[in-house]
Amino acid sequence: MLYQVEMTVLLPTDMPEAEMAEIKAREKAYAQDLQRQKIWRHIWRVAGQYKNISIFDCRDNAHLHEVLTGLPLYPWMKMDVVPLCRHPSSIHEDDR
Repeated sequence: MLYQVEMTVLLPTDMPEAEMAEIKAREKAYAQDLQRQKIWRHIWRVAGQYKNISIFDCRDNAHLHEVLTGLPLYPWMKMDVVPLCRHPSSIHEDDR
């Protein structure tokens, strides 16, 4: 099942740089692993903001919840989730 997830990161301004760098490094590794597994299908940065719009391909709602709560930046994120379904006019076979 496909989901559109809009993620806004709201890190505390007083977070130490070293801690922030370590969390961001873990986040990048986790996100890239999910992309290799074809779970995190697309990611786009929203220009000028610490925000992205992503497409996830998960088995179900519980799987998506597991994936999202596993993000190292999860405690500092505001998320909006929209379940998606294939549009009948789409010519792309992988739009399930």
